[in-house]
Amino acid sequence: MSEANYLLGQKVFQIIREDIIAGKYQQKEELREIAIGDELQVSRTPVREALRQLELEGLVTIVPNRGAYVVGISSQDMKDMFEIRLLLEGFCAGKAAENASLEQLEMLEEIMVLTEYHIKHGHIRQLIGLDSKFHEILFVAGGSRMLEHALKNYHDYLKRARRFSLLTPGRAKESVWEHRQILEAVKAQNKKKAEDAVCQHLIHTIKNIDTYGWENITGGQKNGKN
Repeated sequence: MSEANYLLGQKVFQIIREDIIAGKYQQKEELREIAIGDELQVSRTPVREALRQLELEGLVTIVPNRGAYVVGISSQDMKDMFEIRLLLEGFCAGKAAENASLEQLEMLEEIMVLTEYHIKHGHIRQLIGLDSKFHEILFVAGGSRMLEHALKNYHDYLKRARRFSLLTPGRAKESVWEHRQILEAVKAQNKKKAEDAVCQHLIHTIKNIDTYGWENITGGQKNGKN
């Protein structure tokens, strides 16, 4: 496979992956190679390769002689991933308290200043991208490439859940305050406080979604087998 074909395949993979995570496709919906190829203006080959990669990632199942079908991310999957994040991201925040560079701390502070400005002026939707950037820099600041990779994947998978939670009444303001507590602990190089602050942040997010209903994120899809 040429480099150009490989890069095209990766681009197609990322587009379909993002569409599945965003909920564009329903569970068990067939992903037709020709239709996707026409939509993306590519041949069937990169689409077929992308679907194989997505099957390895667990987002698609391929049935021989029938086609590829969406597995997607169920509400139970999301709950499981939040529990895993509780373990990994708290650990990462502790490492960030020990390893964060001055540049990373400045980037986190800049995001916090923007976030606090937007929450003060009621610009809730602007917080969604800033929320993602805050966590992604924190992942890098932990100083572990493997940990960063794992957390970024979970963060991507939970994009709909994070957005849903932030847009519920009052949650955005609470989340901004929690981010500030995380940053202050990291800046103070207080490992235990940073770990606790991240865990409390995630626990509050989980409880918030419990209140408003996980099924409202996934359209009633409770598990990947239904």
